[in-house]
Amino acid sequence: TKTSGWWRRREIAGGRAIVTGASSGIGRAIALELARQGADLVISARRQERLEDLATEIRVLGRRVEIVAGDLTDAGVRQAALDGAEQKLGGLDILVNNAGVAALGRFEDANPDRLRQIFEVNFFSLVELTRAALPVLKRGRRPIVVNIGSILGHVAIPHLSEYSAAKF
Repeated sequence: TKTSGWWRRREIAGGRAIVTGASSGIGRAIALELARQGADLVISARRQERLEDLATEIRVLGRRVEIVAGDLTDAGVRQAALDGAEQKLGGLDILVNNAGVAALGRFEDANPDRLRQIFEVNFFSLVELTRAALPVLKRGRRPIVVNIGSILGHVAIPHLSEYSAAKF
């Protein structure tokens, strides 16, 4: 039927979301837009003070918000975000994997730890957060996982080779 098709617009109002990398840029904009459309949020990033500023803006919009400050490569931080969604918001409907890091420089001059750190944040942490979130999402209302990518995952540029590889 027309009302059950994939083309139907997703209802955000009443949704419960986790947005990673929410302290700035795309993640911050996504969190604010979800709140404007009526979602309650768990926002996560490394910078506590920026998350607090964002949480204030979200509360002004009349939405509930929980802050989880920390590095998503830490399993405890990922679990804290999921616990916040379940305990404070009553569940999870939307997971936005936005957190990411980049490093500028020549690949041949880079320390191997740089590549590992980029992949830990940009790939493994979002995979493991998604894996841990699946049981919670399955209990949600029309659950969805949104992974924020980059054109650099398709067309690499000089001096951002590790970031481009992780986004691919």
